[in-house]
Amino acid sequence: MDKVYTNATEALKGIVADGQTIAVGGFGLCGIPDLLIEALRDSNVQNLTCISNNAGVDGLGLGQLLTTRQIKKMISSYVGENKEFERQYLAGELELEFTPQGTLAEKLRAGGAGIPAFFTRTGVGTLVAEGKEVREFDGDQYVLERSLTPDVSLVKAYMADRSGNLIFRKTARNFNPNVAMAGKTTIVEVEKLVGTGEIDPDQVHLPGIYVHRIVLNEDPAKHIEHRTVRNA
Repeated sequence: MDKVYTNATEALKGIVADGQTIAVGGFGLCGIPDLLIEALRDSNVQNLTCISNNAGVDGLGLGQLLTTRQIKKMISSYVGENKEFERQYLAGELELEFTPQGTLAEKLRAGGAGIPAFFTRTGVGTLVAEGKEVREFDGDQYVLERSLTPDVSLVKAYMADRSGNLIFRKTARNFNPNVAMAGKTTIVEVEKLVGTGEIDPDQVHLPGIYVHRIVLNEDPAKHIEHRTVRNA
């Protein structure tokens, strides 16, 4: 089955809608699906709940959707580099569900595996555990966390074949496999596209069963959040 679409706008057509929960891969600006985020911005869908490790930075990544006020709620781990995020949150214009980073990854992985909830020690005795079931196992307290199954997942990979089998590149893999697994519909942006069967099965990082649509971006931007240099 050929899952390739001509561009990001076509890949999102008929899939995204107002009020959806959308998960986006990436860690900071590493491994983010730039074209898909821009197409989501241009689609003008509103009142989104976005799941992502962070909320991009001002003007880049999900920061673009904060500028256009398309996001009503973020489910995130780290949001410290986005001034517009800070402004909206402190003004009561944006909802925020803080989630420890490992817990967020497991919420997505478990969602993709069909596991509705799990217990973890992370967050016990903190604000993270408020309103959640806490149970003792072998003398330790654990908090119950519900898994995440977003309506749509937007993912960045390095390579795909036309059936959606994926290869990620180094640290750009980050949250992307878990985001891809969790989505009810998963759309992937790739830098390289090959024919079905051209990827060695032993090299596949994520099988195409999790992927519904693919768009090619042969020349993605390589953003750097902070450049640190040492004086000679």
